Amino acid sequence: MKEQIYQIPKMNTFCLQHIFECGQCFRWNKEEDGSYTGVFQNNVLNVKEEKNTITFQGICKQDIEKVVVEYFDLQRDYEEIQKILNKVDEPLKQSISYGKGIRLLNQDLWETIISFIISANNNIPRIKGIIERVSKQYGNKIEWREKEYYTFPSIEQLAKANIGELRALGLGFRDKYIYETTQMILKQEVDIEKLQLEQETQKVKETLLRLSGVGPKVADCIMLFSTLKRLDVFPIDVWVRRVMNDLYIHHPQEEKVNKKEIEKLAKQKYGKFAGIAQQYLFYWKREA
Repeated sequence: MKEQIYQIPKMNTFCLQHIFECGQCFRWNKEEDGSYTGVFQNNVLNVKEEKNTITFQGICKQDIEKVVVEYFDLQRDYEEIQKILNKVDEPLKQSISYGKGIRLLNQDLWETIISFIISANNNIPRIKGIIERVSKQYGNKIEWREKEYYTFPSIEQLAKANIGELRALGLGFRDKYIYETTQMILKQEVDIEKLQLEQETQKVKETLLRLSGVGPKVADCIMLFSTLKRLDVFPIDVWVRRVMNDLYIHHPQEEKVNKKEIEKLAKQKYGKFAGIAQQYLFYWKREA
């Protein structure tokens, strides 16, 4: 594959740190010059913010412009979404101001499913390490600028791994989940291609919950951060529960706040953009 380059004008709703450090992806790493290099699908890409431009450069299987526009959700008007959400209340407005460069990536559904099963009860450095080892063991090698990168394995590639081999890669208790989910998808007991066509968010969630290792929060993350792109879901982890309790619920024992109560509140306040609001609130609470 030949190296390609694509540039866009700098925008207020595109910030590398906000996009890659908000918990939605695990295969992007910061370089010494402040740029980020990542592997997704069959692409290796470096993204750099300069004075007036954002430069995308790397090895892409398809035309780089098409890849970038789709993956970085460039056709969606985040400025308009921010205008709508800014009217909700002052705390959300503050969180948007803090993380205004967040864009939700359109990540491969299969990779997102496995990545977020791995993410359960885990920390980001460890998640990234596990995914890198899995990719190196079972994915395809791509060489670019005298470095080796590895694609995330396909369903068929990962299906070759048994539980013991997965355990050796440091998956811990998740090894069984990864093995079982891979087999279910391989045998089309859960047809992830059909999920892309399903209109009802609840039906998509019910299908995802059939997969081994997928609970409500992981299902919501898959729906929000993959090509499924269900912007109305509201994944709830410890940070989101904390910020929602601090801002609105005020329960003296935060850990006892009911997730259903948070979901209902999020739906009422943020509506069809609940997932984007969640990212602003999560990033703001965790980083600020």
